[in-house]
Amino acid sequence: MKAVVFDEKLKVVPGVEIPKPKKDEALIRVLISGICNTDYEITKGYMGYKGIIGHEFIGIVEDVNCQDKYWIGKRVAGEINNGCGICEWCRKGLERHCPDRETLGIWKKDGCMAEYVTIPIKNLIEIPENVATEEAVFIEPLAAALEILEQLHIKPFEKVAVLGDGKLGLITALALNASGLDVVLIGKHENKLDIAKEQNVKTLLLKDVNVQKYFDVVVEATGSITGFETSISLVKPRGVLVLKSTIAASKEFNFAPIVVDEITVLGSRCGQFKPALRYMEQKKINFKPLISGVFSIDDALIAFKRNADKDSVKILIKTENEK
Repeated sequence: MKAVVFDEKLKVVPGVEIPKPKKDEALIRVLISGICNTDYEITKGYMGYKGIIGHEFIGIVEDVNCQDKYWIGKRVAGEINNGCGICEWCRKGLERHCPDRETLGIWKKDGCMAEYVTIPIKNLIEIPENVATEEAVFIEPLAAALEILEQLHIKPFEKVAVLGDGKLGLITALALNASGLDVVLIGKHENKLDIAKEQNVKTLLLKDVNVQKYFDVVVEATGSITGFETSISLVKPRGVLVLKSTIAASKEFNFAPIVVDEITVLGSRCGQFKPALRYMEQKKINFKPLISGVFSIDDALIAFKRNADKDSVKILIKTENEK
């Protein structure tokens, strides 16, 4: 099979052996996968990962290594974290925090940018007929956005800002808006803000921001120190700063406002797929305007270059057309 592999450099490798599902795993023929910022960071050395990359996918189950054959032929997505199943975090349903977890295409587990991938059957989620494949591939980032609502009760009258108009910022703003919250998306790119505006999300160019300590909740989705500093300046005293992106500090910055204004800082990462799928079934968000390009797996390197363009939102890699 063909696969997109990172091993010192990114390459498309033909002739990779099709993986064999372990006990209670499924073998999935991948239809489509999405490029995430994490994939880009892996090519820069994140996590020290080497292997097949990718963790956002939709595919068809071709085989299972168990007695129950229900899943064969089903169109599915898959939760990306596979925990040990016995630790405290796994028993709480928080496998994404299991210290012995594998994470698809990120840590200890070959990813989905290939013609085939294997994942545990317990991680599968069936995609209903009314959700298109190119829409369903957004389930993982949408789940990450909705994770905020699992972690934090945002009151209907509270004001929320999402800072950053990249993939995650856009999806987070759309998800919170679809949940009935008072949200404004702040970013630098009018073309990206327009995607949110067309779905009735209030938007604001960063250069026009002149309000300080105005928002009850600020979601930081820029991944930059300056974004972090701006986010702090926008949070009301005793408000909440939600960090959706990892930030590599390249300079010193002042934590004093967090202490003085008694700001709660909340880290937020992966989310559950089932709530995200409900939003998709109910057509609460239109994902089509977020797709900036669809490439074949043969053109994966071109796809990654396109993903790096500032005007790109989401780049998809199509492995195979649905049969």
